[in-house]
Amino acid sequence: MLPRPPADVPGLRRLAAQIRLNATRMVAIQGFGYLGQALSSAEIFAVLLGGGVMRFGHDRLVISPGHYVIGLYAAAAETGRIDASKLAFYGKDGAALEAIGSERTPLVDLVCGSLGQGLSGAIGFALAARLKSEDRRTFAFLSDGEMEEGQVWEAAMFAAHHRLDRLVVIVDANNSQVDGPVTSITTLEPLADKWRAFGWCAIEIDGHDVEALLGELRPQSDDAIPRVIIARTHVTGRLRAIPSTADGHFIKLDAALEAAIISELEAELA
Repeated sequence: MLPRPPADVPGLRRLAAQIRLNATRMVAIQGFGYLGQALSSAEIFAVLLGGGVMRFGHDRLVISPGHYVIGLYAAAAETGRIDASKLAFYGKDGAALEAIGSERTPLVDLVCGSLGQGLSGAIGFALAARLKSEDRRTFAFLSDGEMEEGQVWEAAMFAAHHRLDRLVVIVDANNSQVDGPVTSITTLEPLADKWRAFGWCAIEIDGHDVEALLGELRPQSDDAIPRVIIARTHVTGRLRAIPSTADGHFIKLDAALEAAIISELEAELA
């Protein structure tokens, strides 16, 4: 399959909706799973894979929280990078598209199991590109929950010390982790100020705004230090069909909820 050309802003909004629709159908295979991660990150993956900001296959892509690969797969199927028929086997025994990414995960340079490791790997790619004088950017996708891991901050300190200006971190700040809302587990805020204190350029945006994501993920003329984009998102993707009582981290998707979500997304795409 040939990758499709970059989409414009309306096209990226449609792509994000289609990512959510694909992910809903993928999670429906088992009736439960990491749907919330795809719902919150849909615009991020839409812009990374469909917005032309990343030279796919040349620039590096790291997904630190391995359960977010659902968003990658859903986006890849819509942008011509994997056969869409493979989505029907997501999470099944022996399937190429695993529910939690591993060293076998396609399309990405590194996906991690234990949280907090991805930034270290991304730094390795960025530093290697500098030492080899390669024209590569490195994108690292992180979640806000893994900001509780000390390794993240050790890596952030190292990246700033070496002024790795070709390194871009995107944090899906959806206030969700396995034990509940991030704010109820460990106080991370003010998150942007913490990154700035570690020597990074830190930007906060609405993570469901594809235009803002496009602007911040494109190369910046004044880049001289590593850059982190804190994308404030909703674990439900702002879908009205999902009740507020749902466990966003690992959604149980019965037939009624599946139908309601699909109906809302199909109406958005109509």
